[in-house]
Amino acid sequence: MINAALTGFLTGLSLIVAIGAQNAFVLRQGLWRRHVLAVVLACAFSDALLISVGVYASAQISQRIPALLPLMRWGGAAFLTVYGAKAAWAAYKGGEHLDAARNDAARDSQSLRAALLTCLALTWLNPHVYLDTVVLLGAISARFAEARAGFALGAVTASFLFFFALGYGARLLQPLFARPRAWQLLDALIALVMWKIALSLVLAG
Repeated sequence: MINAALTGFLTGLSLIVAIGAQNAFVLRQGLWRRHVLAVVLACAFSDALLISVGVYASAQISQRIPALLPLMRWGGAAFLTVYGAKAAWAAYKGGEHLDAARNDAARDSQSLRAALLTCLALTWLNPHVYLDTVVLLGAISARFAEARAGFALGAVTASFLFFFALGYGARLLQPLFARPRAWQLLDALIALVMWKIALSLVLAG
């Protein structure tokens, strides 16, 4: 159970930590200190729901379509290999930075409803979210048939910790991610974790 939870935590964290539209929005809300709690809860609970569907629905589907999970496993390994390669290339290339410029007019006029609708749209209308949570985490969780709950708990915990850290730690992260070197180190770490997980999927077959 502990191994499953740790794997779920590290896998979930590695998938979610890459800065995308959703994370950039959460970071901006944190920098603005505007509706932070509502936004991070919306992101974290959305992730929890999708992770649960991926972990538990994959078990039901595998009973009806036995060939599906192996296909998901190999597909997940291929995706992670490419994902890791992209992160490694970004680390090698460098030059990325976070534009955290503050817009006081936009901040002061933003309503809670507008913030939540934007957050939910960035979450539920992003196909990569489904690939990461439902497909990929579902495939990896199949390695822990007797400890799926632990895997799901680890992945959900990673999601909650990340979003709260991103939202409330935004002002601390602003100077750090204004430096291209910080992005290179982050991308290099993501690449290593993605390749390690891909290898474990291949060996599990």
